[in-house]
Amino acid sequence: MSLEKVFHLKENHTDVRTEILAGITTFMTMAYILAVNPNILSATGMDSGAIFTATALASMIATLLMVFFANYPFVLAPGMGLNAYFAYTVVLQMGYSWQTALAAVFIEGIIFVVLSLTNVREAIFNAIPMNLKHAVSVGIGIFIAFIGMQNAKIVVDSATLVSLYSFKGSAEAGTFFSEGITVLLALVGILLTGILLIKKVKGNILWGILITWILGILCQLTGLYQVNPELGCYSLLPDFSGGISVPSLAPTLMQLDFKGVLTLDFFVVMFAFLFVDLFDTLGTLIGVASKADMLDKEGKLPRIRGALLADAIGTSIGAVLGTSTTTTFVESASGVAEGGRTGLTAVTAAVLFGLSLFLSPIFLAIPSFATAPALVIVGFLMMTSITKIDFADYTEAIPAYIAIIAMPFMYSISEGIAMGVISYVVVNLVSGNGAKKRISPLMYILALLFVVKYIML
Repeated sequence: MSLEKVFHLKENHTDVRTEILAGITTFMTMAYILAVNPNILSATGMDSGAIFTATALASMIATLLMVFFANYPFVLAPGMGLNAYFAYTVVLQMGYSWQTALAAVFIEGIIFVVLSLTNVREAIFNAIPMNLKHAVSVGIGIFIAFIGMQNAKIVVDSATLVSLYSFKGSAEAGTFFSEGITVLLALVGILLTGILLIKKVKGNILWGILITWILGILCQLTGLYQVNPELGCYSLLPDFSGGISVPSLAPTLMQLDFKGVLTLDFFVVMFAFLFVDLFDTLGTLIGVASKADMLDKEGKLPRIRGALLADAIGTSIGAVLGTSTTTTFVESASGVAEGGRTGLTAVTAAVLFGLSLFLSPIFLAIPSFATAPALVIVGFLMMTSITKIDFADYTEAIPAYIAIIAMPFMYSISEGIAMGVISYVVVNLVSGNGAKKRISPLMYILALLFVVKYIML
């Protein structure tokens, strides 16, 4: 059976080379999760080697489910934000064991399967107005550009909450040749990737990552870049000194504890996982699908049920393996920006997640300053959806604007959607346009639920 028959490449105006390049690009922009997830979750006392294996396996299985159920170029992995909530809030702050937290993630996944099969999640997706969908795409673009600049330390904490990295300060502190040089490389990488994009070089985002990484390696070999683990500046060269072996999954496999399931606190924890995952996933699907022109004339995403089902089942499988909520990654936008339109993109990324089990030294050596330019440039590409928003109609434009600014400033896709939905309903209702626009009853219900969430949580 040919790849054309399986993935319908011609129908989606793509080819094998484009799809594979897109899959490699998506994987490269999100390979950091293989290093970051064990780092975050191990704070709970979980075995970091087992978390690495669980992360790679959960990502591979959930992404293949996306291919099987929906034939979309979306890649899944344990979500950022959700892993931090799991470790720092549920376990370290609220005092639950990581085994109980995994049980909460597992149950959340099961509830999602039911919601996906009963059209609830699909109905929510379809109820959100088209202008708000474009706004979600723009908001995500700014948000991931911000994440990219943070990862590269271009943007750092300061008295004004955030500010530009100080090269003068790093020179005075003696950290320029470790930290400062990586910030410089990231800035070069952004300009370089931008130029490759302008020149229409095939695989421009992937090339941007690789060239930035290679420049970093050259700096390390010539002494311009100095390794300093205390500052998070590690060797940029893959380390095969420990040989090739897959860390055991045994310490986290099927370690779920359902003892506290019937308590109110447990319900609150599970609801928080449920809420963030639901609207992060919907936001990512809306944003990335909108950018790829996958939405139909009514703003609906064909085969969305399959995409949501993959996400839901992936979450429960991830919990059994021993990782926090598995969700559709916003970095999928980088593959879409490279022209990825079908499940072949996702299959490529899934295969690389499988290979990463054996080649972890290579993937763990890709520094965040090399993937940051990709996120910044993808942010630009997603921001172009702003031209599709109807700014002449203030009842559409103001809620869209609120949704856009909420995502980066509140550091959350789901909060951006919540603010967008609440403001859309209130602005249209108070200005007397609610009846005229025939706002979906589900939008009113969502707005009410979001308001209740802010009061209760």
